[in-house]
Amino acid sequence: MIFRLRDFLFKNKKSKKVEDINEMKYLIAGLGNPGEKYTDTRHNIGFKVLDAFAEASDTCFEHKRYADVAKIKFKGRIFVLIKPMTYMNLSGKAVDHWMKKEKTDAANTLIIVDDLALPFGTIRLKNKGGDGGHNGLNNIIAVLGNQNFNRLRFGIGDQFHRGSQVDYVLENWTEDEKKLLPERIKKTIGAIKNFGTIGLERTMNYFNTKYDFQKELEKINKKKDE
Repeated sequence: MIFRLRDFLFKNKKSKKVEDINEMKYLIAGLGNPGEKYTDTRHNIGFKVLDAFAEASDTCFEHKRYADVAKIKFKGRIFVLIKPMTYMNLSGKAVDHWMKKEKTDAANTLIIVDDLALPFGTIRLKNKGGDGGHNGLNNIIAVLGNQNFNRLRFGIGDQFHRGSQVDYVLENWTEDEKKLLPERIKKTIGAIKNFGTIGLERTMNYFNTKYDFQKELEKINKKKDE
């Protein structure tokens, strides 16, 4: 009887410890397409953000099942970064696999995607919602069978002619956009960290603000001329 009680208490303590660890673990999926030709395209902003996050944390990605994966510890949290290697339209396979493997639920999962409906550089965090016409989100919803995951949308603007949407998202950033990208990516990394440390609602309050592309571009150009 004493041994059974001891085993029960030990098992419960171990189970509680695992639960605590999982609650402090966050799956961050940055969407994009694998391959060098896609590296600097607008559609690959998810990859670009996670690459910068890993580099700033002196961490490297490892090629694993369905994705390149890196793990970062920050303020007691574990951020599991994944870049799906399944191509954008099949992102759901990687997200589903790594959610199950890392035992992260929808509340602790954040998907980073490009968004045509937002001006360049604007960041929008949201929990739940539809795919907004994004093929990566569409596939994730289809595979998971629900929309109950958080997403961070990074605005890429809609400066394209009718019928050329696909070409636009697969084009490289313009020279002006490249000037502003480093600061915007740094801001996005800040949003990811805040998502894990202070929660989605408070993070939304801090980061869901308008971004004035022209105004910020003028500031940078002025600094260069000084």
